[in-house]
Amino acid sequence: MKSSEQTKVRFAPSPTGYLHIGGARTCLFNWLYARHTGGKFILRIEDTDLARSKQEYLDEILESIKWLGMDFDEIYYQSKRFELYRDYAQTLVNSGKAYKKDDAVFFKYDFANANVEIDDLIRGKIVFNELPKEEEVIIKKDGTPTYNFSCCIDDALMEMSLIIRGEDHISNTPKQILMYKALGFKIPQFAHVPLIMSEEGGRMSKRYGATSIREYKEEGYLAEAIANYLLLLSWSPGQNREIITLSEAKDIFEIKKVNKTAAAFSMDKLNWMNSEYIKKKGTEDYLSLVEEYLKGKNFLPADSDKEYIQKVELLFKDRLSKLSDLFVRARFCFYDDYTYDEDTKEILQRNLSKEINVLAEKFSALVNFNKEETEKEFRLVAAALGLKTKELVHPVRVALSGKKVGPGLFETIEVLGKEKVLARLKRLIDYWGVNT
Repeated sequence: MKSSEQTKVRFAPSPTGYLHIGGARTCLFNWLYARHTGGKFILRIEDTDLARSKQEYLDEILESIKWLGMDFDEIYYQSKRFELYRDYAQTLVNSGKAYKKDDAVFFKYDFANANVEIDDLIRGKIVFNELPKEEEVIIKKDGTPTYNFSCCIDDALMEMSLIIRGEDHISNTPKQILMYKALGFKIPQFAHVPLIMSEEGGRMSKRYGATSIREYKEEGYLAEAIANYLLLLSWSPGQNREIITLSEAKDIFEIKKVNKTAAAFSMDKLNWMNSEYIKKKGTEDYLSLVEEYLKGKNFLPADSDKEYIQKVELLFKDRLSKLSDLFVRARFCFYDDYTYDEDTKEILQRNLSKEINVLAEKFSALVNFNKEETEKEFRLVAAALGLKTKELVHPVRVALSGKKVGPGLFETIEVLGKEKVLARLKRLIDYWGVNT
């Protein structure tokens, strides 16, 4: 249901680093709230730290927001509003609520009339018994504003109706409320979303998912999977549903239903979700996505045949957690310089040179080298040699890929083609000749 009065929310990143998971989720919750209520979503770039703010970070933040499927209605840059902040600081000085000292401006908190509490839409009533120190710098010696002051002014002048931000900002709230009151501004509502923790309950780290959205993209995670997973960190669409698009989510999202307890970030869950989105891709979309990704990583040999590339990509479609898995899992399809993995040594202890040679001869004579014919011949050879099928399957898989596990063996044989298969079977026979 749309509200009668248009809502306004904002996401306010600082371009002193890349957009990470926590910031992306805050951005997403703001965007969903705006789109659900028919309001406006404002992007405010908090680039007051001129020394640390960099264009490359800003570009990445904007690109990541777009890549995740979000748009914004207006954008502002705090670095272009310095004069405005200084004017408001002077207003406070003129009214005796601030003073200048050593080229800086200090705000004087009015504790006598202070009653600082909020009705947080996620956490309920919060009473701030511990008030900030008596004075605080609001304009630094270099003329730039401090965070709380610029944030307070911008949220008021941009008419933010609700401030959705991380719970690490709760400590800033009483300071900003007292500044709102000193300036005669209307105080917005607040909703502080819980932090995202590692599965062990500690702080996020590189090991536990605290990488930038850009890095997830480079690893081959799909935008829609990342967005979907972020949605589920402290919010649920209900009915045990886990796969949901942003378009579907914006119709049912309610900020009051965000859980106030910390969310646990699970790489396993993210990988599962990403694999589900990969599987759901139509063949044409999937091939286009993967080919662009692999080319961007310079993974494919220059002489690769497009039809062959697509066969390889489809071979692994249902086995990928992320597109970068192809670098390891599918490398044997393009390059011959692989070794036999350490965990295959037990399989290779049994010398089946004669049996593999018989199989190679039978394969060589096949006219139709497809999965149906190769499987049929494979089983006939195994039976004739008195072997269980699996006794032949395991060493042949190692011969073809160097790995213990992989896609269906006969599908792999068909994709690789007769020439590669025969060469790799001979390679295993030669290996046994040297090592046994």
